[in-house]
Amino acid sequence: MNKKGWLAVFVAVVVPLGFYFVAKQYSVAMPRHYFPDSVVTRMQDGKQVNDTIWHKVANLRLQNQLGDTVSLDSLRGKVIIIDFFFTHCASICPILTRNMRHLQDALKLKDYTKRVDTTFVKFISLTVDPAHDSPAVMKRYADHYGVNSDVWWMLTGPKKTIYDFALNELKLGLQDSVSVDSNFVHTDYVALLDKNRVIRGYYHGTDTAAMAKLSDDIVFVMLEKDKNHKSTAFDELRPLLLPIILILLGTVLAVVYFSRKKLS
Repeated sequence: MNKKGWLAVFVAVVVPLGFYFVAKQYSVAMPRHYFPDSVVTRMQDGKQVNDTIWHKVANLRLQNQLGDTVSLDSLRGKVIIIDFFFTHCASICPILTRNMRHLQDALKLKDYTKRVDTTFVKFISLTVDPAHDSPAVMKRYADHYGVNSDVWWMLTGPKKTIYDFALNELKLGLQDSVSVDSNFVHTDYVALLDKNRVIRGYYHGTDTAAMAKLSDDIVFVMLEKDKNHKSTAFDELRPLLLPIILILLGTVLAVVYFSRKKLS
């Protein structure tokens, strides 16, 4: 076989396989999981397999800045970004809210310019001073900072509900470098929840570098394959495997045949 023949075989067979192994070797490091609830042991193909059941954040039902009662259960399939604030805060909250707004605008800009659907993300800001922050007060605050109510809820409700959620569901007390006061939660941490409401990251919302990483991690989590959902991609491709093999084999044989014919 001449050099052109071998080149054709290389392009048809070796190059696709090479791309596959390179992609597999240098896969993206996904955001980690936090807080295992339990480990389930099962047998698969004669081998013992341990499945970690990660902590799933419980449902939360509160009022948003428009006065509507909303819940996390209505956000199935969405990536959720959660932070904490109060409207009369003069320290970290304005910086945190502005950084969240920049992230909101960046995703919307990407939606317009790259035609990427960004509706898979929901921003949630929980007030830690619900006695003062009524829906009307939060609406004025939201309008001042350019909050888009379609993608960003500012939520208020019973203080105990909000604080229990912060400490027991998001487990902020285990992340803050300074112990979180259960009487007044005041932190710049932003939490990332995946489509199954499992915690996948904590980011300092007043740090632009941390928020840039959050922006990347949102996309990684959105594209992540759901391990609880059995993929049917291979089953759909299975009928095509034989034709593909025959085409590849035919290409190799044709190259060999015509190369020998030219030599004879």
